[in-house]
Amino acid sequence: MADSSNPITSVAPSSSPITSVSASYPPSYHSGPQHGNQLLNRLTLDMRGERITVERDTLMNLPESVLLALFPNGLLLSRPPMLDGDGYGMDGSMMEHDEEEEEHLFAVDFDPGSFDYVLSFFKNASDTFYGNDGHPAGLYNAQQALLPSSILYRGPAQGTQGFDPTLEGNPLITKQPIIVLREELEYFAIPPAAIPPSSLSNGDKSHGHPLAGKAATNAAGQPSPELLRLKRECGKALMERRKVFTALQRNVSKEGNLAEQHLIDMLCTSGFSRDDEWGYRALEPSRCCISSISLVLLNTGIEHHYPQDDATSDTESEDMKAKRDSPMDAHVTLDDQQMNTAQKLLLFWRKPARKCWWDGVEVEIPLAGDSKQNATVKVWARRVWTLELSLTDEAILVPV
Repeated sequence: MADSSNPITSVAPSSSPITSVSASYPPSYHSGPQHGNQLLNRLTLDMRGERITVERDTLMNLPESVLLALFPNGLLLSRPPMLDGDGYGMDGSMMEHDEEEEEHLFAVDFDPGSFDYVLSFFKNASDTFYGNDGHPAGLYNAQQALLPSSILYRGPAQGTQGFDPTLEGNPLITKQPIIVLREELEYFAIPPAAIPPSSLSNGDKSHGHPLAGKAATNAAGQPSPELLRLKRECGKALMERRKVFTALQRNVSKEGNLAEQHLIDMLCTSGFSRDDEWGYRALEPSRCCISSISLVLLNTGIEHHYPQDDATSDTESEDMKAKRDSPMDAHVTLDDQQMNTAQKLLLFWRKPARKCWWDGVEVEIPLAGDSKQNATVKVWARRVWTLELSLTDEAILVPV
């Protein structure tokens, strides 16, 4: 059971909005037949104007947190018998039906670049672990030597010292584990307030902020062009801060939260580096929000040691190198301590956990659109992290 004192491992329902996950989570991504309807083998997603066709099995192999962002109301993968007059399917998703192409189009409010990053990472991880047409012998085949039931097993026999019966049911050996870390950063730029002349000594107005009084709203509450520009520039400045752990480490230094420091240490031990940058980061359209995601392979402590021969890299052909470095020829070892650390992350398998905190920073933005002079602006940022462990299956296909 997750430790409730840890700000990101508490996955049980809680009264705290920071550490809890809804009791109704996850929503339904049903892949079974509904009233005899035919299953959709592939779906066409309209992601902010870009159409992406993806296989059903590929979609269902994605992390739960990504599926939740794609389909917040859940998803029925059976072909609906009809659409209602508003063009919505039975699951509430916006759909279009093209009778000529037999295409069901799902409107999805999700960044297509982020989606491509996730699919590409999972495809590469799956090919390396399970193999593909070019290299059928993946890491999966070599790791069978760690399973006592395998004919390739060369470890201690059952009943002898060193035999580990838990290896047989360990999913971190038979599947490729991937750590999924997402961040939703909502930022609120604080427009500099105009200083009343009476508060300035001897009428000196040089001490006021250069943007004071310009970035404001009118009597109707509509933002001025300068206020809109200020928000855009603050977003650009925050986009350049790509380090994954900088904000959380700053919060640890300010609050002295040992649980948050433990979280950073655990992630860095499990596959991240302390200086890692976000794998994909983008501003959300028409919102003061930045979405970021990073995927890393979980460090399970399994190492593949390849045999070396006398051939040098200058004289070896590519075919010779591929044959020498075949996973089936590797000697596989297991670091038990690292595997124990990795198994702690199984708490987050299909159970994404969230952490939220506020962060106050200052950014430098241009005084005007083409100005080379900068001004300092205060920004409040609400950061929401979502941490999840995903276990990949075979046959991850890239979108058409």
